[in-house]
Amino acid sequence: MSEESMKENKKVSVQKEKTEENATKENVLKEEGSFLKNIVSVLIIVTGLFFGSIFVDITQLISGQGISQKILGESDVFESGEKTWVAFDESIVHVSVLTDEECQECDPSQALLFLRRYMPTMLAKEISANSDEGKKLIEQEKVKTLPAFVFDADVMESSFYLQAAQLFQANEAKTLFTLDIAQLGLSVGKYLVLPEIKESDIIVGDKNAPVTLVEFSDFECPYCRVLHPTIGQALEEFDGKVRFVYKHLPLSFHPQAENAALASECANEQDKFMEYADILFEKQEEWSGTEGTSLFKRYATTARLNTKEFNICLDSQRYKEKVSSDAQEAQEFGISGTPGMFVGGQFLGGAAQYETLQAMIVSELEKVNGEQQSE
Repeated sequence: MSEESMKENKKVSVQKEKTEENATKENVLKEEGSFLKNIVSVLIIVTGLFFGSIFVDITQLISGQGISQKILGESDVFESGEKTWVAFDESIVHVSVLTDEECQECDPSQALLFLRRYMPTMLAKEISANSDEGKKLIEQEKVKTLPAFVFDADVMESSFYLQAAQLFQANEAKTLFTLDIAQLGLSVGKYLVLPEIKESDIIVGDKNAPVTLVEFSDFECPYCRVLHPTIGQALEEFDGKVRFVYKHLPLSFHPQAENAALASECANEQDKFMEYADILFEKQEEWSGTEGTSLFKRYATTARLNTKEFNICLDSQRYKEKVSSDAQEAQEFGISGTPGMFVGGQFLGGAAQYETLQAMIVSELEKVNGEQQSE
């Protein structure tokens, strides 16, 4: 091979090596560039998520949509603005609160404050009893008093309901649950309906009298004993204008109250209710400390009743269902203590003075006279 050929081959070999070296460097640069691009992409994504999370938190706070899930998940108690937020394990409990803005006693705020001690996740919606929605709910759930608390079915999941289910009255479909405020110790602000007067009820006075007194009473109750002569005085003063309806509410801690109620019904069967009631209240301390019915039978003689018929009636507990029905009605009206009396459309609790009862009767008579004149 000539010397020129050898030089040419060497030159070609050097150029080839340079070309391969350049190609290798180019591949390395490409790989490094791709790696850097990946790093930058990851940093962009992470940064975006971080600032995006902050943006979502800020957006939620500004828009009033609440605290972010991140904050909620990290703390059971935290402050926001002027409020302290506490996490609970229970779900929200929805309740419709029926009230009357014109009735000060119907204000549910204190009752709601009390209820939230036991159901802190309760979400209340106030509904006017005078609105179409309120009237529909009152009729549907047979609401008798205000304020009224009608819970959705989600109340069954609350710990309060699990411990006190007896305080709730469910409708047939078990979609709504009305709270019995009397059993819970909450006071009634307003009565939407009055107790029903039945043929089987004890009625004293003119049955067509314009004003009706309905008393839920317990013969063993000392306050009922104080009120009894007051009622007698009213019947005498307003003769022909007032009728008196006696309904039974024998309290569970008065052991002889039910026997006394049954005995009074047997006396009423012989048209001697007031005479026998006078004896029961007069002798209250005597018979309340006994057992059985022997003293009640002796009082039948004092009241000049047919003792044979009276004893048969009392021994058979003929009016036991009637007494229970009266007590159930009292519960429906939120009456848990005695005496509790309706004077026309007004309610009078406790052993009131005669002047108080007298003024209420006069007020009811004026209402009746006004209605008659407008007709």
